[in-house]
Amino acid sequence: MVGKSRKETMAETRQKLLAAGRKAFGTIGYSASSMDDFTADAGLTRGALYHHFGDKEGLLRAVVEEIDGEMSERLLAISTKAPSRWQGLVDEWIAYIEMALEPEIQRIMFRDAPAVLGDPSQWPSANACIMALKTNLDAAKTEGQLIDVDTEVAARLINGASSHAATWIASADDPQATSKRAVAGFRLLLESLRKPDHGGTA
Repeated sequence: MVGKSRKETMAETRQKLLAAGRKAFGTIGYSASSMDDFTADAGLTRGALYHHFGDKEGLLRAVVEEIDGEMSERLLAISTKAPSRWQGLVDEWIAYIEMALEPEIQRIMFRDAPAVLGDPSQWPSANACIMALKTNLDAAKTEGQLIDVDTEVAARLINGASSHAATWIASADDPQATSKRAVAGFRLLLESLRKPDHGGTA
């Protein structure tokens, strides 16, 4: 049997550490977890963690990128199966807010990551997300579904409102009740962008 190449071994080591970090961050949280937790769980050394991620914050950043990618795939699937462009947009952004109810996402993405890595609107993925939304709004505007609005401004405000709503839910005493209130208000904000003669899901 041919042994693993160095590249394969390094990739496997990185994935083990990533999985261990994700497990710790998602259960006991960033502040309560230590590098020894990650390495012991993965059966590796601190040296391996330093090599692949630099430090604990670097590992959190990598975990956030992994989860962010998974969230994006789920949201794309939701918007793709919607009956119309507008409904897809609404469904996608409301689903994003409701993801704040999922324990792992709630703790890592909406509680610990902003506290450690800073304002989510400044993360590398944020601008791409905003521009993708702007493109969708441009198309909806061209189709005559939106009021006369600056689509980049609208995209940035929608992104900011959804991010704030998710953070609010994640830190609330009653996340379920807060989610219902946040989603109801967010729907009203989105609907205010539509022309009055475009009701329903058309």
